Amino acid sequence: MDAEERTRARRAAILAAALELFGSDGFAATSVKQICRTAGLTERYFYESFKDRQACLIGLYTALVADLRAATEAAVAAAGPDDVAAAAHDGLAAFIKHLTDDPRRAKVILIEVVGVSAELEELRHGVLRAFAELIGAVSAADPAVDSADEDTRLTAIALSGAVNNLLVDWMMTGRRQSPAVLTRVCATLFVSALAGLRRPLE
Repeated sequence: MDAEERTRARRAAILAAALELFGSDGFAATSVKQICRTAGLTERYFYESFKDRQACLIGLYTALVADLRAATEAAVAAAGPDDVAAAAHDGLAAFIKHLTDDPRRAKVILIEVVGVSAELEELRHGVLRAFAELIGAVSAADPAVDSADEDTRLTAIALSGAVNNLLVDWMMTGRRQSPAVLTRVCATLFVSALAGLRRPLE
């Protein structure tokens, strides 16, 4: 590998170690030394990629969210635009599966980034807004839903928060419910909200 490839490989190793430690022991309990030990690298290489622990958490969170969004969007696209309820169900199922398949991902995305700093709070709320926009786009595929209506936008924000909070509860109460149950509850919320948004077609 050339120098750039080695740098990318070391960064990937650090992020993998951070996922393991932040996703098990938690961000507050994890030191740079522990991350480097787990990654099999010296601290010099940590600071080659990240200025501090928070920058590492931001890098990990950003990468995890990108993968989560890609999985969700792929499922929505595969369902097609003709059946809005099916697209919502499949997108929610992919979202929930991606998190529940690896609880470390869920812990970092849903819990460990909360309240760390103003910068991370702004990033986290931006992620929630982005998923709300995705929900709104799926809803707007229904010809009876006005995508420009303020109720549609606010409902999408509320649904994004509801899904987030349901998964936080799942994490905090021992991960007792199956992904199928979580998906069913979220899909029911979406279908009910969609029914409330529909306007008579002229």
